[in-house]
Amino acid sequence: MKYAIVDIETNGGIKITEISILLYDGEKIIDEFTTLINPESNIPQFITNLTGITATMLVDAPKFYEVAKRVYEITEDAVFVAHNVNFDYGIISKEFKALGLNFRRKKLCTVRLSRKLLPHKKSYSLGNLCASEGIPLNDRHRAKGDADATVILFERLLQLDRENASGVFASFLNARSRQATLPPLLPKKVFDNLSEKTGVYYFKNEAKEIIYVGKANNIKQRVLSHFYDKKKREVSMCLETADITYKETGSELLALLFESSEIKRNYPKYNRAQRRTKESIALFSYEDRNGITHLAWNNVKLVANPLAKFYTISEVRNFVEKLCENFELCPKYCHLQTNVSSCFHYQLKKCKGICREKETISAYNARVKQAIDSVRFTTDNFIVKQPGLTANEFGYALC
Repeated sequence: MKYAIVDIETNGGIKITEISILLYDGEKIIDEFTTLINPESNIPQFITNLTGITATMLVDAPKFYEVAKRVYEITEDAVFVAHNVNFDYGIISKEFKALGLNFRRKKLCTVRLSRKLLPHKKSYSLGNLCASEGIPLNDRHRAKGDADATVILFERLLQLDRENASGVFASFLNARSRQATLPPLLPKKVFDNLSEKTGVYYFKNEAKEIIYVGKANNIKQRVLSHFYDKKKREVSMCLETADITYKETGSELLALLFESSEIKRNYPKYNRAQRRTKESIALFSYEDRNGITHLAWNNVKLVANPLAKFYTISEVRNFVEKLCENFELCPKYCHLQTNVSSCFHYQLKKCKGICREKETISAYNARVKQAIDSVRFTTDNFIVKQPGLTANEFGYALC
């Protein structure tokens, strides 16, 4: 079996600045490809400080499309091996996808292999593993230097697997195994024990700190989707994840409310969307000189009695669009279509023609009132009854 042992450096995002691939046949290196890559983007100073790679060094370097064929061929019919393999594999796959090509290889992660074959290490970073195992690591944070060290580590792991007949490599390469998909620090048994019911789940780092809170109708399936997502934020989060816990709620609404509460209580670093503490946009209504009732929005500080509050303009627009559709309101008087004498919806028979004097003001205002009433609650506090965890149990939310 052949193994393509890979290391890449990036611009701090998803663009490759250097790549090194060492083709290993289980005994020796039989081929090699190492090159700088022009990412066609800026190199942040902190990346230069870390890797020593400068923008000047990359000016005359080939672009990825110029070396794509070589990368494809040297890894073909080989197992793709890397330290934190999902990161390197995901970045390279994305580069090929941008060229309209699929890049699919079997994967092995030396972090996950090390956790199985070299247990009880304090850290499984490449630098710390090399230090504890006496593996020389030259040119740290350069593709060739890290790839050379990964080869030696991989040889050692392969030898341990053969000597102990542990079958770790075979289990990781099994087509039905999720080992290569899981984050490198996450034990497989943790994922296997996740619930497939509705609830809230917590991603935790090695220090047991909560770094992400999510909700799902199927916790296990939703967690797995994070591992397949190759966005930079998702990859970074998964690389930090060492444990996952959960709490079943019985219903999606209770999961949604509990998720929001837990995010505000724990303030996880990867829950950016819900870490906002105050709504900034307010929905309100007013009557113009012709007596037509409008729905509009503005900064919450400028609205005395808001109908509802939102975090962003896009949120309030989406909300008003639904009201407009459900109650056949005019987009012109909902401020969704501006600087027009009449709305486009009338032609589509989604507006009854208030903007063309085809409908009476009283009839239109009556529907606006229905829309406003649908937004308002009749009491300040109320209880929502929801299904519980069992057939004989109920969940309640006090709102």
